Amino acid sequence: MNAPQCLGHCARRIALAVAAALLVLMALVAPSTSTAAPAQRPLKPLRILVLGGTGFLGPAAIDAALARGHSVTMFNRGKTRPELYPQVAKLHGDRDPKKDNGLKELESGRWDVVIDNSGYYPRHVKASAALLSSRCRHYIYISSVSAYAEPNPINGREDAPLAAMPDPRVEEMGRAYENFGPLKALCEKAAQAAMPGRTTIVRPGYIVGPDDPTGRFTYWPVKFNGGGKVPVPGSPEDPVQIIDVRDLGEWLVKLAEDGTTGVFTATGPAEPLKWGDLIAVCVEASKAETKPTAVWVNSDVVIKAGALGQYPIWMAPIGQYAGFHTWSNEKAVKAGLKFRPVADTVRDTLDWHLGQGKIEKGRTRLAAPSAETEARVLETFRQYLLDSMAQLAVE
Repeated sequence: MNAPQCLGHCARRIALAVAAALLVLMALVAPSTSTAAPAQRPLKPLRILVLGGTGFLGPAAIDAALARGHSVTMFNRGKTRPELYPQVAKLHGDRDPKKDNGLKELESGRWDVVIDNSGYYPRHVKASAALLSSRCRHYIYISSVSAYAEPNPINGREDAPLAAMPDPRVEEMGRAYENFGPLKALCEKAAQAAMPGRTTIVRPGYIVGPDDPTGRFTYWPVKFNGGGKVPVPGSPEDPVQIIDVRDLGEWLVKLAEDGTTGVFTATGPAEPLKWGDLIAVCVEASKAETKPTAVWVNSDVVIKAGALGQYPIWMAPIGQYAGFHTWSNEKAVKAGLKFRPVADTVRDTLDWHLGQGKIEKGRTRLAAPSAETEARVLETFRQYLLDSMAQLAVE
């Protein structure tokens, strides 16, 4: 999904947060609903066309498909990581049928399933889905929870209202990416109109894990790996939702194998996750000689410092964002979505990042708040503590 999101919460009762974190950490590290590669391959291998395939989710889905014995074809421009998957058939073109060779290389060929994780504009999705409708039986479109209208309901489900935009013909994300969600909603409708009854709409939240080029979730394991005191926005009790890209990729292949259609919100983990529990796992995963410490900065301070939205992943659960990290995944779980332990995702993401320096430096970026923003937050927090102590002295 998704634009930088913020982490952390209130400078509340640290002792209570640490005690709770230790209890949850034991549960997170314990084996649970892991999505290791299935032992049995499907009886009939599928012909899967992936529109994209070289970014983040695309490779995870391709890895899962190849591990299951399916035949994969990729369609993309051939510009991003073209060295990936030399054993896979590759078609080149552009999602925009009016640009360069457009969709010409998709005008022939038959596939059982299309996985579309590179469609951002409804005109593009309409063109590909309509072109392929007579030569594939199932179209899986990867949307986003941003497709839901704001304010998000608490514990919202798939029937929640969708985002809209004044002019549906606009083909730009907007200065603050404000059109991303409405455009995704329009893309869903385009796919459904082209292939009625044969589409699957998947709306993930924050997709995280190894190979993530956005640096959002990665920021936190890496930040704590540096040791010392780490400012964390918000409260340990704040909700947070993430889904490991490998879990999502494997589930997309399961949806393809099962022929599952419909609309699904794909958020994780299996049980509600608290921000403090996730931070505790980041602390535990740190390789620093001395374990780092989380310094909780309450959301009021973050807002006052003008830093709301500057810390990735976390969002203060107030106002229009109260339901942002609370989406129900019940329907997706019933359709077979499974989750590995959060501790595995944190450790694997950190290890991947630390090993990337000499391989692909462009994917080691971190969606961190600027030094100026962090300094402003800390100064605002310092003044907040001084004011609080002064008030206590008066009382």
